[in-house]
Amino acid sequence: MRRPRLPARFPLDPYVLALLATVGLAALLPARGPAATVADGASTAAVALLFFLYGARLSTREALDGLRHWRLHLTVLACTFVLFPALGLAARALVPTLLTQPLYNGLLFLCLVPSTVQSSIAFTSIARGNVPAAICAGSFSSLAGIALTPLLAGALLGGDGGGFSAGSLLKIVVQLLLPFLLGQLLRPWTGGFLTRRKKVLGYVDRGSILLVVYAAFSAGVAAGVWHRVSLPRLGALMAVEAVLLALMLLVTWYGSARLGFGRADRIAIQFAGSKKSLAAGLPMASVLFGAQASLAVLPLMLFHQMQLMVCAVLARRRAADPDTPDSGQLPDGPVAEVSPRPQHPAAQGR
Repeated sequence: MRRPRLPARFPLDPYVLALLATVGLAALLPARGPAATVADGASTAAVALLFFLYGARLSTREALDGLRHWRLHLTVLACTFVLFPALGLAARALVPTLLTQPLYNGLLFLCLVPSTVQSSIAFTSIARGNVPAAICAGSFSSLAGIALTPLLAGALLGGDGGGFSAGSLLKIVVQLLLPFLLGQLLRPWTGGFLTRRKKVLGYVDRGSILLVVYAAFSAGVAAGVWHRVSLPRLGALMAVEAVLLALMLLVTWYGSARLGFGRADRIAIQFAGSKKSLAAGLPMASVLFGAQASLAVLPLMLFHQMQLMVCAVLARRRAADPDTPDSGQLPDGPVAEVSPRPQHPAAQGR
């Protein structure tokens, strides 16, 4: 008798399952005492390593080449760092009827995080959109987010963002910006090595993020923050996030049409402008929120899985549209690593 299998298009990503398992481990066996100190130090080192690798792998030449499509990139940046935060601020009206203040802080932080890179590229490719534009738009968003996300968090969250201060800003510079700049400086010597070991470094990326999640949720369990979250509140949070995602998908699709973009560009704008990066958001939250990071990243983790499930279906619908031009052919070079087949992308989220 054959063992039943999950459908090939089953939308739950294995990496999200790994994240949930890590949360479960932190709930059952949280790091306490000396173990918490070790976990916190390892998490800090993991964050620095992540942003060093981001800097070392980002091709400055590719980014400069993509500037030619500046209208598209400005549109994606406006969706990510203007429209999303505006909707997040509007959601303040839902406190305390639907959301608690800590959950709202996490929702607002979600709205400040940069867009993804890999899943935006993969979905744009599946839908036969402008893949090079998606690559550049996601890369620009990630680069801008290193500076904009902490600054916006300081301005909009204030004291709720873990006590944002000059000390917090210094931590951001040391843990995020300096490793990123060091990676860029060393790219001429490390670029080839990293390119040859993409698969191994992918595991390093994901393992580092799992470590950050474990340390953050362990601190939350030790501080007792989870006693303040009920199942009805979680259900309300998911409903609010579903509305937020639907609004962004509609605005990016129909708004880009009003701005005069062609179909291939609209696809890239929709997928790059409506999603948020889990890989970038988790390390930033650990720096900005401290012991409150576990609640702060919960909305981002839920939204990340929701966006993957919805966009996987949407990308296949776009690809099946009879009037879709075959404009998403992958060029030679680094872009070609993304498969145009309708597979679910890795949930690395960058």
